[in-house]
Amino acid sequence: MELLNDINLYLPATVIAIAGLVVMMLSAFRASHSTVLWTSVSFTAVALARAVADLGTETQLVFHDMAAVGGMAAFGTVIILLGTIFTLLLSKDYFEKVGEYHSEVYAIILFATVGMIVLATATNLVTVFLGLETMSIALYVLAGVNKTDKRSIEAALKYFLLGAFSTGFFLYGIALLYGAAGSTSLEAIGAVTDKGLFYWAGAALLLTGFFFKISAVPFHMWTPDVYQGSPTPITGYMATAAKTAGFFSLIFILSRALGTSVDQWSEVIKVIAVLTMVFGNIIALVQTNVKRMLAYSSIAHAGYVLVGLAAGTEAGYTAVQFYLFAYTIMNIGAFGVIAYYERYKGLDLTELDNFAGLGFKQPMMAVMLSIFLFSLVGIPPLLGFAGKYLVFAAAVQANLISLAVIGVLTSAAAAYYYLRVMVYMYMRDAHTEFELPAVGLTYSLVIGFLAVLTVALGVMPWTVADLLAAF
Repeated sequence: MELLNDINLYLPATVIAIAGLVVMMLSAFRASHSTVLWTSVSFTAVALARAVADLGTETQLVFHDMAAVGGMAAFGTVIILLGTIFTLLLSKDYFEKVGEYHSEVYAIILFATVGMIVLATATNLVTVFLGLETMSIALYVLAGVNKTDKRSIEAALKYFLLGAFSTGFFLYGIALLYGAAGSTSLEAIGAVTDKGLFYWAGAALLLTGFFFKISAVPFHMWTPDVYQGSPTPITGYMATAAKTAGFFSLIFILSRALGTSVDQWSEVIKVIAVLTMVFGNIIALVQTNVKRMLAYSSIAHAGYVLVGLAAGTEAGYTAVQFYLFAYTIMNIGAFGVIAYYERYKGLDLTELDNFAGLGFKQPMMAVMLSIFLFSLVGIPPLLGFAGKYLVFAAAVQANLISLAVIGVLTSAAAAYYYLRVMVYMYMRDAHTEFELPAVGLTYSLVIGFLAVLTVALGVMPWTVADLLAAF
């Protein structure tokens, strides 16, 4: 009975796991593209509805204290499922237009989502590793799903090799922390009083593994090539849902396992945050490929999130959760529009030069992209501004004023490369004549909905902030 009760409490992950198996069978029996898609979306919607219902509940542990449900864990699950459902809806048109539709893509996305949920809710290092590897293996495959594109194959290979390398650090960290605490439970590790060499070496290796997954400098090497080579909707999925899972797991580890060592690890995270914000934005300034520019942008945004973690306070953790929600909404929208523009065969519309005049070829999509880019800059009253304000305010409250100042300055510098895309769309004459394909109804509705959320929740950010404060 206890097992059944735990499965019921952990229902979002259970539903998505079942969905992956169902979709895999549909693919094996060659079901139509629409059948596979809407089956995936339906299951994900059910899981999302249950996760939303769990938001008002208190955090509790399941499966012999291996995972958490309710509270912060529920909010992380909601963000991941939002990223998943939007990715699924944007993928159909994209894969059909580029001629690379493979029905198994949806099953792999669902299995990756299961890993993300497990990672984001894990309260034991064994569960953390299980979720991390389930997510990572699925993402390796998704990065290389365009089998006729050499860049996609290269992206998958680089991601796999560097991912396997980081997993070694992660496993060594788990082993050393187990040696220090005699347990892999986050609570048991947090109760260690004799913090010797095993403890600190394990913590350092564990954090190194996480820094790789969240694309923090200097562990970001894989990000630009993988993001550029992967199918664009999948790139958006990696940049949002996968990153959300990594950061939520990091919050659990920092607050529960390393909570008594906040003074030590906060200094490390401050340095990593500064490097990530500065390096990500500086390199993004010189990019001529929009996907690659957004890749370096995602590195910079990881730095902003690390500012909230460096505070090591409840306000900081709450700000991080809000920021990840905001980033998922606006970044999937941005990648969705890029994916639409990319769908013209024979011309690489991810190159910035080819964005010249696109604002007049498909005006509504250009307006949507402008909204998302303004939000990524952090211009009020859009959602991105509210996220950055909360993160930097938490840093100021923790007396990390210099860190907040660096964050504000790098955000201002980021305006150059975001707004440069709009300059090309609206202020440069097109140098190549071509007709963009019509926007599908589902595709346009998803992009429009994300744009509305970006504006509406930016005007009323307290609707999400008040919910987080209740956890």
